Amino acid sequence: MYSAPQTEQATGFKTGRKAPNRHPVDGLDGFHSGTVRRIEAKEHVFCEGDPRTHVYRIEDGVIALSKVLSDGRRQIIDFAYPGDYIGLGMFGDHVFDAQATCACKVRCLPTSQLEHDAARDPALAFRLYNAVSAELSAARRLLVSVGQGTAMERIASFLIELKGRSGHLEEDLINLPMRRSDIADLLGLTIETVSRTLTKLRMMRVIEIQNGNDVRILDANRLEEIAG
Repeated sequence: MYSAPQTEQATGFKTGRKAPNRHPVDGLDGFHSGTVRRIEAKEHVFCEGDPRTHVYRIEDGVIALSKVLSDGRRQIIDFAYPGDYIGLGMFGDHVFDAQATCACKVRCLPTSQLEHDAARDPALAFRLYNAVSAELSAARRLLVSVGQGTAMERIASFLIELKGRSGHLEEDLINLPMRRSDIADLLGLTIETVSRTLTKLRMMRVIEIQNGNDVRILDANRLEEIAG
């Protein structure tokens, strides 16, 4: 998701919450009858290089999209929440890994079905194009954040994005089912820096950390200011 040619997509965690859909491809009849697949924590939905045979809608849990760098390190590209689609793309093989951060459910639609529907529905084809374009925009925002932002700015931007994506029942409550190491990978920080920054935001009374994985935003305006 760092460059246009590679675009594809975007703990026993049970959200029971539906997120705003980042991929405007609702209305696909095939997804209503698509197979639901249960994914255990750390299990892969697909791996880089696998044939792209299905598109997946996240029903429950959070999926980490990542790429293994040339030096063997993993770079997380994005997190996909309930309501998000993964596996959209322009090429025959997946260019990222998709791994569950927790127990998940995904609904599967064969790409052949999606391509058939898009071929007979120009409006759907246009929505698919917009979905891929939205992912490129998100990738560019991430590049700016990681490339230029301070640790505080990166964490603040990350929380703001999740607030708008993760579909929580309470407007200011964000669930972070992923490990701190996953957040560190995404933002280009160390685990220690992520923990210290969250603690600092808590001490500033910008956020409150509850039950280890829940973050409540206490001062949304201040968080926006910090994000820049």
